[in-house]
Amino acid sequence: MAVGAGIVFCAAWFMRWDWLPNYAGAIVWGVGVTLAMLASTSILGFFLAVPLGLAQVTGPWWLCVPARGFCTVIRGTPLLLQLWLLYFGLGSLFPQFPEIRQSFLWPYLREAWPYGVAALTFSFAAYEGEVMRGAFAGVPRGELEAARAYGMSRWKLFWRIWLPRAVHRALPTLNGEMVLQLKATPLVATITVIDVYAVVSKVRQVTFLTYEPLLLLALIYLILTALLVAGFRYFEKRLPTWSA
Repeated sequence: MAVGAGIVFCAAWFMRWDWLPNYAGAIVWGVGVTLAMLASTSILGFFLAVPLGLAQVTGPWWLCVPARGFCTVIRGTPLLLQLWLLYFGLGSLFPQFPEIRQSFLWPYLREAWPYGVAALTFSFAAYEGEVMRGAFAGVPRGELEAARAYGMSRWKLFWRIWLPRAVHRALPTLNGEMVLQLKATPLVATITVIDVYAVVSKVRQVTFLTYEPLLLLALIYLILTALLVAGFRYFEKRLPTWSA
């Protein structure tokens, strides 16, 4: 704590912060874009990860093999490469089709953020899909057999027993994946999405300052990470604990 207090004092006393009021609005906007990117990609990725994990545990081979292949390919290649393939590769093909340029999707496909959302969603889904695979497989079979003996249908068993137990087991890992997802959002700045990292990069270019904007960016991500961790811990404490 003493070292941290010393760093804060030195940063406030010896460094230049006169530029901050001029860029405060843009930084707040960038933080909002970062949070929106994090929330949307995490929610979409989780909804995609559940069937990916379930298909690998119970699905037939024609569902299991594609799900496993998707997770392997996405987890085995750099996220930046996936992002550039979507934006500079797939995104450059769409303008060549008049049907797409004249459709209602073109105002969205011509922007950069859909490709950032898609890349981050696929990445989160692949990693969390493996987590959900282990979580589904780790639910005690006795609980599932008891639900079947009670007369529950497959859908009711999945919705009331299997999915809640799997999510409960995966929650600590989901916390870490959310933090990693937050730290992956700056990559969207490479395709012209104006998040907080892009705003700070612009500040560096205009003011010719290096340490002050980067320290502020690090502080912002530290605060967001601390809020994520605190939120997940609060949520975990409120969940009931089942014994095997």
